[in-house]
Amino acid sequence: MQKIRFIDLFSGIGGMRLAFEAAAHSLNLETECVLSSEINPDAQLVYQLIDQLPEHDILLAGFPCQSFSYAGKKAGFGDTRGTLFFEIVRLIDTFKPQAFIFENVRGLVSHDSGQTLETIKSEMTDRG
Repeated sequence: MQKIRFIDLFSGIGGMRLAFEAAAHSLNLETECVLSSEINPDAQLVYQLIDQLPEHDILLAGFPCQSFSYAGKKAGFGDTRGTLFFEIVRLIDTFKPQAFIFENVRGLVSHDSGQTLETIKSEMTDRG
């Protein structure tokens, strides 16, 4: 059975990870999560201590939604949390996973009159 090694950033309570693992297993693919990270003191310590991510095939990222969603202040990339998207892009550039999956956020499509989504799409298009 083929094994997919993945990283789960901004993992919350693991909803994206559980859905990904269930989908992979339904395709007879074995999974191994090599790193999960969430914003809390322990997760911050992990980020400080890791200078290289473990080898992985797929990067999952539910990047912070507070900056873009209806529930937040909608400051977008002007909010430090919103700029974490560009850190995800840096990780993709550095480690070149075979694939990545981003979580959608309610309000992302219309945020900043669609410019936020266009920026995200442009960043991904630039990487093929």
